[in-house]
Amino acid sequence: MDAADKKESKFVSVVVYLHNDGRNIAPFFDKALHAIKENFEKYEVICVNDASTDGSVEEVKKYFDTGEGKENLWDGSMINIIHMSYFQGLEASMNAGRDMAIGDFVYEFDDINPDYPEQLIRDLYDRLLSGYDIVSASCKGKIKLTSKMFYLFYNMTSKSRNKIGQETFRILSRRAINRVLSMGQYIPYRKAVYVNCGLKTDTIYYEGQGELERNKSKTDRNERTNLAIDSFIYFTDVLEKASLAVSGVFLLFTLGVAVYIGISFFSENKPVEGWLSTMGFLSLGFFGVFSLLTIILKYLSVMLSLIFKHQRYLIEGVEKISRQ
Repeated sequence: MDAADKKESKFVSVVVYLHNDGRNIAPFFDKALHAIKENFEKYEVICVNDASTDGSVEEVKKYFDTGEGKENLWDGSMINIIHMSYFQGLEASMNAGRDMAIGDFVYEFDDINPDYPEQLIRDLYDRLLSGYDIVSASCKGKIKLTSKMFYLFYNMTSKSRNKIGQETFRILSRRAINRVLSMGQYIPYRKAVYVNCGLKTDTIYYEGQGELERNKSKTDRNERTNLAIDSFIYFTDVLEKASLAVSGVFLLFTLGVAVYIGISFFSENKPVEGWLSTMGFLSLGFFGVFSLLTIILKYLSVMLSLIFKHQRYLIEGVEKISRQ
């Protein structure tokens, strides 16, 4: 049996996020695309260009150039580049790429740092076929303290039984994609939606094999920070619980003041005139304010869940790379 007979007949889509990652494009495709070509008969590549300014698109075109000495890098499969209208961040960009994908299975590469063994790409597919709909790859290496704290607090406050963590890439079945799309037209944080979609998920951990140089700008960091804050609002009730806790504190304080007023009324030692009424009014007022805030936060959480289902991303255009 030759190598072609071992290839899977299923059509797969490879969605790749690009934002100023030009120097990593060739090493990534050397590993990822080679694994895809070795294991699948039919595939497509969708590169989502999120307003790159370092020539990432030119590097992609250069890689798939079919000029002299480049004939073996590309077999003529579909290569698409989605150009986002402006910088919209990882989640919106990958939503655009996933929505365009037509494969039976979709690989999502959020990061093009190929610090994993090439075989892992096939391993995720095999694990998916064993009864899962979403399988992720996660590095066992070091994780930033800020990321560790985010995942810790998120998993503590999330309503889901499944936990999220740092992921490098993942594969989804078409059933999983249809399921999450039925939950809303727009997915604000894919990890959270995937673990809450009701389908079986799994994670394969690997030892990092070295890391390429990364160029994460202030815009990238701000986007990730905003996403973390939004995720707490979308998928947890941490703000409601905090407001409810503060309301409870003021309720106890109000009850304490009421008890003190009752005791002082029958006591011979009278407090300063007006002190009891002032403190009673303030404690009751703060209790009312934070109780109202709890109701407002709950209302806003419902409104947000309805609003983000209709939010969309903006695409400038789609460019197809074809054999000249």
